[in-house]
Amino acid sequence: MKRLEGKSALVTGAARGIGKAFAQAYINEGATVAIADIDLDRAQATAIELGGCAYAVKMDVTDQVSIDQAIEAVVARAGKLDILINNAALFDLAPIVDITRQSYERLFSINVAGTLFTLQAAARQMIRQGHGGRIINMASQAGRRGEPLVAIYCATKAAVISLTQSAGLGLIKHRINVNAIAPGVVDGEHWDGVDALFARHENLPLGEKKRQVAEQVPYGRMGTAEDLTGMAIFLASAESEYVVAQTYNVDGGNWMS
Repeated sequence: MKRLEGKSALVTGAARGIGKAFAQAYINEGATVAIADIDLDRAQATAIELGGCAYAVKMDVTDQVSIDQAIEAVVARAGKLDILINNAALFDLAPIVDITRQSYERLFSINVAGTLFTLQAAARQMIRQGHGGRIINMASQAGRRGEPLVAIYCATKAAVISLTQSAGLGLIKHRINVNAIAPGVVDGEHWDGVDALFARHENLPLGEKKRQVAEQVPYGRMGTAEDLTGMAIFLASAESEYVVAQTYNVDGGNWMS
């Protein structure tokens, strides 16, 4: 028996990277998965690639109408919503004295408000259904600490950890388990962009920051999207029934808590 057989999942920011890996892992475990993304064309291409158990949904987590319509589309297609992964996020960096209000507002709008109000819409649907559910937020090791150039992103991910605790405590009475995953440094398209930002601000050649952070991981390398899928499956499955309001580090040993 597959661990997510018959379940309906929604993964935000799922057209590529970590979100796409989560979608593939859930499909492998028997779930039907909505590939939710602001880039509908890319989401549709990903859904076609992943096969008949995947379908695309346009979703902008900064727009409440878009969030609500995405939830409605999932219910119309699959008849229910059992699992949400709040994966959509944005990264930026700057020295404290150079942070712009525009960057601050953009990151908090996507990483914090987007997580909260998508979680809220999913929880309302799960409560209406009456049989509980699973909500998984994507935090980060950055939410466990501060960094000189990454104040806003760190703050958003710390907020995600806090929201996970509050939502977890508030929703478990409805048998909705809310937990989070805190990845470390995950190689891929996202970190290529992060590396380029560090290169500009620290006067490094492209690829140097990636080399440095990879060397600092106790496991001996950067993570991959696939390194995170086991935890995502566990938190969505019946095996995590008694796990509430927790944030799990999946980072090769970078952070211990």
